[in-house]
Amino acid sequence: MPQRPDSDHSPKKPPRPSRRRLLRIAAAMPIFAGHWLTGLFSKSAIAAPVTGARVRPGDPSWPTESRWRQLGEQVGGALIRVRSPLVECLNAASGAACTQLFKAVKNPYFIGEEVALTQTLGWVDAWTTAPSVYAVAARSTAHVVAAVNFAREHNLRLVVKGGGHSYQGTSNAPDSLLIWTRKMNDIMLHDSFVAAGCEATAKPMQAVTIGAGALWGHVYDAVTTRAGGYVQGGGCMTVGVAGLVQSGGFGSFSKAYGLAASSLLQAEVVTADGVIRVVNACTHPDLFWALKGGGGGSFGVVTSLTLRVHRLPLNFGAVNMTIQATSPAAYRQLIGHVLDFYSEKLMNPNWGEQIRFRPNNILSISMVFQGLDRSQAQAIWRPFMDLVESAPDDFKVELPFLPIVATSARDFWAPTLIKRMLGFISTDDRPGAPASNVFWPGDQRQSGQVLHGYQSAWLPAALLQDGQRKALCDALHSATRHWGVSLHVNKGLAGASADAVAAAKDTAMNPAVLDAFALAISGAEEQPAFPGVPGHEPNTTLARTRAQAVGRAMDEVRKLVPNAGSYVAESDYFNTGWQQSFWGLNYPRLASVKAKYDPTGLFFVHHGVGSESWGRDGFTKQA
Repeated sequence: MPQRPDSDHSPKKPPRPSRRRLLRIAAAMPIFAGHWLTGLFSKSAIAAPVTGARVRPGDPSWPTESRWRQLGEQVGGALIRVRSPLVECLNAASGAACTQLFKAVKNPYFIGEEVALTQTLGWVDAWTTAPSVYAVAARSTAHVVAAVNFAREHNLRLVVKGGGHSYQGTSNAPDSLLIWTRKMNDIMLHDSFVAAGCEATAKPMQAVTIGAGALWGHVYDAVTTRAGGYVQGGGCMTVGVAGLVQSGGFGSFSKAYGLAASSLLQAEVVTADGVIRVVNACTHPDLFWALKGGGGGSFGVVTSLTLRVHRLPLNFGAVNMTIQATSPAAYRQLIGHVLDFYSEKLMNPNWGEQIRFRPNNILSISMVFQGLDRSQAQAIWRPFMDLVESAPDDFKVELPFLPIVATSARDFWAPTLIKRMLGFISTDDRPGAPASNVFWPGDQRQSGQVLHGYQSAWLPAALLQDGQRKALCDALHSATRHWGVSLHVNKGLAGASADAVAAAKDTAMNPAVLDAFALAISGAEEQPAFPGVPGHEPNTTLARTRAQAVGRAMDEVRKLVPNAGSYVAESDYFNTGWQQSFWGLNYPRLASVKAKYDPTGLFFVHHGVGSESWGRDGFTKQA
């Protein structure tokens, strides 16, 4: 559980053994996370800081205990000296406490409420979860202002964490000060909202104001289950609201409602100068635009967001099935069938989520729909099922108990007993956990994961045209000879409603998303692991083999789209052309906004706007 401040609200120096244990973690990580360790024990880490270098513990300029105590008093006891629970496993890996911890990290709500952990525990050869020295567990915007000013005045490495879902490790860094917004999670509905300063130009609309630390599952509970509206958010219910919106943000029904960023009406943000700014289309429109897809943690600390509430359709539903082809040739034919079917029947606002092309000639369908009832969905899928079932020698269909289900849209995220009994939804298993702490069972695999490789690419709708669909089919088939590839059809706006496309044009997202029918993703991971913990260390040999396989699979896809864009929140840590991949022609405009509101680069994240001015760990300014 999170550490609490001492009773007198003044942080005390930790026992020396704890510090030694943390250093032992670092010593165990060179293979697993060599990049972030670069410089940890370098001259700059123990000597006086050089020009352009941030301050680390042990440097003469590191804040004194008195200064930390003053910060703790300023934030009303919200200052925490951070200690990772994983430290307990270093000396007692087989003990009951360590066993329980590695079980607990499969619960995303446990991780979300632990200041020292992140939902992904690391990425082999890239980074590993590493605690800050101190954290401000902010409960108000004033706490955020105090932390930002303290970090700027003392030249500290600053980190911001809400949901902590970053695959890139952007919500953690050793030797840093963390602003943890998880406790800023209020949700307020508005029947008639107009952004400040926009009264003369904007019409009132239904909206919801959400604290930066709120999770999407709780927002859906408040907006949909309880109030009967719809807000465009993430498909994963434990993702943080602020991070998703700043990344652009896709949900299961993006082709109907567009990007989460497109629904942003107003945000409150603390910029690098410690000023609280209310930004919208009429006030600070340049910063407002940058927050709509320019990447989290680069322009300021978002403390609240106001999003448009859409009208809720009558029904939501899902289609799930697995089809095993009996030979590579049959699999090639099956891929062609599903691409034909998707192009003709599913590339529209009713459908979203995934079509997975797996190795061993397996096709997996995990799709959702909106605005249709179950009989309508069945009628749409009947021709495809007839085609597959007509060739039993080539295709073996594995259907769950209910391959096509539909429910009242208002009940879609509700933690009902029947959904729990049927395994449609999972719950936080900790005693006394709120009933609204729910998540999709499939998302549990991400909780506590260690990534081996992960790459993505937007696929333009032109690939589905009659003259190009064969080439796409061949590329996907060739990719599966190396590793699996999933088409996330809700993460591209080709086939989306006209309103969704128009609104997305006014965001900072790479314009490639407008004409993409899907985001192709290939990735590999292992379950909870941590370097230096016997019996729980990451399998680096397997990880590197898998990372190469992922790369070869995506190389087959990129033969068709050699300069494909990539989604900032789901992308390759090692992407050298990230500026173009993530933002395309929008990057120069984003860079100018960064220079205006954060000229000294206080806010740094890996592959974030302006990060090319710093070393990989964000501590040393590049010449």
